[in-house]
Amino acid sequence: MVDYKKAGVDIKAGDKASKIAYEYAKSTFASRKGMIGEPITDEGSYAGLIDMGEYYLVQCDDGVGTKIEIAERIGKYDTLGYDLLAMVADDAVCLGAETISISNTIDTNKINAEVIEGLMKGLAKACIEQKVIIPGGEIAEVGKSVNGNIWNATAVGILEKNKVITGENIKPGDKIISLRENGFRSNGFSLVRYILENKFGKDVYQKESPFGKSWGEMLLEPSKIYSAELLKLLGRFGEKRKINIKGISHITGGGIAGNFKRILKKKNLGAIFDNLFKPSKMVKEIQKLGNVSEEESYKTWNMGNGMMIVVDPKDVNITLQSLNLEAKVVGEITENDFIEIHTKGNKPQVLRY
Repeated sequence: MVDYKKAGVDIKAGDKASKIAYEYAKSTFASRKGMIGEPITDEGSYAGLIDMGEYYLVQCDDGVGTKIEIAERIGKYDTLGYDLLAMVADDAVCLGAETISISNTIDTNKINAEVIEGLMKGLAKACIEQKVIIPGGEIAEVGKSVNGNIWNATAVGILEKNKVITGENIKPGDKIISLRENGFRSNGFSLVRYILENKFGKDVYQKESPFGKSWGEMLLEPSKIYSAELLKLLGRFGEKRKINIKGISHITGGGIAGNFKRILKKKNLGAIFDNLFKPSKMVKEIQKLGNVSEEESYKTWNMGNGMMIVVDPKDVNITLQSLNLEAKVVGEITENDFIEIHTKGNKPQVLRY
């Protein structure tokens, strides 16, 4: 049975490192106390809030991870821009923020103009669709320091002070709506690659999958970007909030339980997910090929559920009607202090965290 650690990723070590990094980050906050740009401490937030007087600046960072290695294997780079923007804009919108810009850094062992063309073409297309600008970036040729390419980004958003989504108003009985995702987004690809390469060899990405395309083409299907659709409900900067969304959870590394816990600010609150979207056939096939347990799958991948939003029961219908995305009620907030997931993978079971 394969898990993320066997694929070379230690989640516990990563969590420990993140805590260390955030403690040092917080140590800088006092240096701007009483000044423009004073930061707001919000444990577990998906992005940083910076006080700009009349509004907050919102900033977050992420990258496409090892998904770019699949692009390198088949020479297809034009979809990764969607993944890059999704990772940061969909983090920022969890606070209610409208992303206005994204800068990016490409570290490469050898500059290839065709690769840069593909990456930036896709990013520009995604940004135009989401109404985000690219004010600048950096291309660094670093030789043997990297093996291939690394692509990361910083997003900047804006948010009125009275529109911050804190999760503080979430209560038992509130409904949880999931937004459908067909693929892996940009998370858990070290495990995906480990499974496929061990099963079919290093050239697996050129090989035909059972789904009518090569494995590489299937895996490079871009992440859905939820930000603009959610801003229809939240209101862009200067617009009134149309629906009272109480909490938003971006299901990335750490899976449903790991990410959803971040928005449950009050003690003795939990959630039950008993009507989740099923993972796509491709995701289930890779789970099967690697004999990956339900617990490991739901800890590493989104398993068909890319974003969760929490609303009052009376707001469910208007929320679903307003979204031009595949969405449905998948659970509700409970008074229990645990999260219960009714899985929909290859061997459905009930997991508790």
